[in-house]
Amino acid sequence: MNYDEFAFFNQQLAAMLRDGIPLEGALLRLSGEMRQGPLRFELEQLAADLAKGVPLREAARARKLPELYSQLLEVGVQSNDLPAALTLLADYYQRRQVIWTRLKGLMVYPVIVLFCAFLLSCFCSALWSFLIRITSLAPPGWRPNTVPLLAGFWVPPVFLGLAFLVVFAAATAPPLRRVLRWRLPGFKEASLAQVAGAMSLMLKSGVSLNDALALVEELEKGTPAQLQLSGWRDKLAAGRGKFSEMAAGGNIFPPLFVWMVGNSGEDVGSGFQRASEVYQSRANYRTEMLLYAALPCAVLALGLMIISQIWPALAVFSAMMQGLGSVSG
Repeated sequence: MNYDEFAFFNQQLAAMLRDGIPLEGALLRLSGEMRQGPLRFELEQLAADLAKGVPLREAARARKLPELYSQLLEVGVQSNDLPAALTLLADYYQRRQVIWTRLKGLMVYPVIVLFCAFLLSCFCSALWSFLIRITSLAPPGWRPNTVPLLAGFWVPPVFLGLAFLVVFAAATAPPLRRVLRWRLPGFKEASLAQVAGAMSLMLKSGVSLNDALALVEELEKGTPAQLQLSGWRDKLAAGRGKFSEMAAGGNIFPPLFVWMVGNSGEDVGSGFQRASEVYQSRANYRTEMLLYAALPCAVLALGLMIISQIWPALAVFSAMMQGLGSVSG
């Protein structure tokens, strides 16, 4: 899903509802201006269901929309202030788009560099292997021992190919991505900002703390955060309503996160909002630092790769020169 497009859609939808345009008519008009894709289809079907008289709650749950979005649509209808809920959703998805655009750039860059390095390494290895086979036709005194040389030529491409597969799998496989985004610098801060933003959004919309935690736990299913969120709900059910007590003892959410939310007192939603802003800033800073560090590291890695592949070639020429010297002698 393009979260930037989705955020703009919700901003426009909130404005049209404030102007008195019916929800189904606004949905049809705005979805008709979107590019073709699954999101447009789901929104058009939502408008069609509403036009048939299906309640918004049932119509939204029947569509393949984000769970958080469907939940807050219901909250907006129940509070009789759907435009306000849509505005909050637009802000949330806009912030999420900013974070994940940076992180996607951070993931794509190493994949491209590794793939290009792999192709270059394969080309160099094939070229030097061809030259070594030509030397095997030379007089006996000129022939180097080609077996270790051939093996040495193909070590860098194999290493780069394995590294490319590992990085590509981490960037594209959803199970690996869900786990790694809570472990890697930059990605963890973005995940913390995302959880805090979702909690703040729901609490400000009138969702209870327990229900908000349950929904975020479902959104984080399969990640290291799921177990800790479940523990928060258990402590809340046991009567530990104070957030600092409820969130104590975990290792996924750092002490700073717990302190900022716990210091908000009764207004936990504002605490989550503050945590979301802080960790979003930290995620932006860390991704920028990693992106700036990626270029010199990539240049260094390419330089080492070139040296590692030139060295066997120098060994070939050295062996040929020694053979030539022995023949001349």
